[in-house]
Amino acid sequence: MTLLNGAPDTHILTSSPDDAPSGAPLTPTGRVLRAGGYALLIIAAAGVLLPFFWMVSSSLKTSNDVFTIPVQWIPKTWVWKNYLDIWSQSGMATWWKNTLLLSVVVTFLQVLTGSFAAYGFARMRFPGRDTLFLVYLGTIAVPWQSYMIPQFILFSKIHLSNTLWSIILLQAFGAFGVFLMKQFFESIPEELSEAARIDGLSEYGIYRRIMMPLSMPAIASLTLLTFVNTWNDYLGPLIYLRSPNLWTIQLGLQTFISTLYDSNYALLFTGLVLSVLPVAVIFMLGQRYFVEGIATSGIKG
Repeated sequence: MTLLNGAPDTHILTSSPDDAPSGAPLTPTGRVLRAGGYALLIIAAAGVLLPFFWMVSSSLKTSNDVFTIPVQWIPKTWVWKNYLDIWSQSGMATWWKNTLLLSVVVTFLQVLTGSFAAYGFARMRFPGRDTLFLVYLGTIAVPWQSYMIPQFILFSKIHLSNTLWSIILLQAFGAFGVFLMKQFFESIPEELSEAARIDGLSEYGIYRRIMMPLSMPAIASLTLLTFVNTWNDYLGPLIYLRSPNLWTIQLGLQTFISTLYDSNYALLFTGLVLSVLPVAVIFMLGQRYFVEGIATSGIKG
């Protein structure tokens, strides 16, 4: 508000553009643009969700109805028995157990080792810290395919090939997790750590009682990303896990059609739905922390 003429007894006020109410009605052009934006988002969402809808629909059809022309989006006959047959007529139980075990263990170790190393890089002072971090971070740019053969020879020499330990050790440490957690740790005020040191808390205590509880968004982001990556991993199990009783769900489903049921694609889509379900549930439970962690990991306090 601006007082005109500067006279004490003058009460004529004018409003600046900043005083306009934020909830003012949209102009016709604004309504059209907003409606167009919503329409584009709906189309994009439909394009993303349509394949998943077709996958779920195909899992409830007979094998002959999966690839009919025109496409049957809604099954003529709902074959719920597919979800029982996939467990009884394949190694789905074993695949699920192995994949879940690997995903949980690898995720736990990645969060533990990544956050611990990130605390050292973010809060400890030692010679060559920044150089060491940059070198470690540079390993992200090196593709695994460039060193997977010597790595496989090494694991074979120490008799870890064809065991679940090979996959666990391969993925238990990662530079990306260290980078993500370090960026989040640096957004936490240093004064909290200093106050804790004055009160006699050790560095381990600061890490466990201050840094980790305040870093739940970053931990949730790293947990989700690591779990999804391990759950969907195909190349690692293909190279290291040769025994059928060690197969993961991705490796098992790949061999399911060719070796077990030839052209029963309905059962294959049933297995695909079961492979996607855990990831979808975990993301729905942690999506708020995931978005917050990704949004704030690059912000420094």
